[in-house]
Amino acid sequence: MLKSRFSETYIVEAGCDEAGRGCLAGPVFAAAVILPENYRNRGLNDSKKLSAGQRETLRKQIETDALAWHVASVSPGEIDKINILRASFLAMHKAIKGLLIAPSLLLIDGNRFVPYPEIPHHCIIKGDGIYMSIAAASILAKTHRDDFMLELHKAYPEYGWNRNKGYPTEAHRKAIAASGLTPWHRVSFRMKGQLKLAF
Repeated sequence: MLKSRFSETYIVEAGCDEAGRGCLAGPVFAAAVILPENYRNRGLNDSKKLSAGQRETLRKQIETDALAWHVASVSPGEIDKINILRASFLAMHKAIKGLLIAPSLLLIDGNRFVPYPEIPHHCIIKGDGIYMSIAAASILAKTHRDDFMLELHKAYPEYGWNRNKGYPTEAHRKAIAASGLTPWHRVSFRMKGQLKLAF
């Protein structure tokens, strides 16, 4: 069972995480989630350790049970302008701003973050496997982004985004080589062992 709280005294904690940082195509998504004080859900875990079906079931539970949640994204064009790390932080800031309840503390998955105005934060490496609110944010960011990529797949089926969700699989790289880039590709990215992703 993941931990429900970071602080021993009750304050409003929001867990934050992103999805799609390592992709060649599509936006980066982030979510912020505030769970009830004594929330318990044995299914919650790092979204990468769950099946698609488990994530979808948990998404419905999180969106119903959370005191507040919000999902936001940053476009490939903006990623190319400011870089993926800053874009991930921007997506988190947008998700936090969209919460209907103002948190007193932010729990950030990872080891770096650009401070959000007037709200303290803690960075927690692999936090999505430690704290429920971060795990919940991980699941929402992942499932909302997957849905977005499934819709994009209808317009660009040759890239297999229904399977790879924009990640740099061999099939995706071959599709880029054969068909070129779409407006949804991140042209600033480098593929391992190759030059900058530009044609």
